[in-house]
Amino acid sequence: MAYIITFANQKGGVGKTTSAVNVAAAVAARGKRVLLLDMDPQGNTTSGVGIGKRDLRHTMYEVLLGQCAAKEAIVTTRYENLSVLPANISLAASEFDLVDMPERQAQLGRALAPIKGDYDIIFIDCPPSLGILTINALAASNGVIIPMQCEYFALEGLSQLMLTIRKIKQLYNRQLEITGIMLTMYNPRLNLTTQVVGELKKYYADKLFRTPIPRNVKLSEAPSFGEPIMYHDKNSKGAQCYIDVADEILSRI
Repeated sequence: MAYIITFANQKGGVGKTTSAVNVAAAVAARGKRVLLLDMDPQGNTTSGVGIGKRDLRHTMYEVLLGQCAAKEAIVTTRYENLSVLPANISLAASEFDLVDMPERQAQLGRALAPIKGDYDIIFIDCPPSLGILTINALAASNGVIIPMQCEYFALEGLSQLMLTIRKIKQLYNRQLEITGIMLTMYNPRLNLTTQVVGELKKYYADKLFRTPIPRNVKLSEAPSFGEPIMYHDKNSKGAQCYIDVADEILSRI
């Protein structure tokens, strides 16, 4: 049965989608059967693995609303062992369409149940909010990875996210655990970076991944080619860091 991990942070621009795409590709390259779920209406995860958002027959929207089975919407990518359950702007309507559904927070979990045996790991990329899409993802997951930048507001947002995770664990999903906190856009030369890392080590030392993800030109350009970084430039610093993080994730789960 697949182990399900959600990438979540209500703050935008923290490298959440970049991390989901690149960790998924790196884990798949290790021989694991990986499914990557796009739960963001922007559909950047979908395009990040080279899938056109306009040509989709079925998407996460139909899956969440029970209009098609998850298996019908899954697309096999050209990358080793990596499939994606894609999304596009139609998913934005699900925030309204799910409102009147009973146990709406469990829609994703119900949809994934029939396919969990087909994969070793399922990664979920969430929108930058703590709305019903993110709640569905967390309610269906075994673990959550929190990508965050080394800045003051990120620390404030982390506290709020931790409260949300605890609440979801208490109400909907007793097995939910924090897989790890991933530092992104890391610049060790900045004093603020040192201060933020110090605070994180004080409270979450056991949750921090050993390898931070640096700012990297190749990481920034890879999505425009529809390629995870390890296929765009495997020798780049960004690729090596994501491979290291992927290995640490596999060791933790």
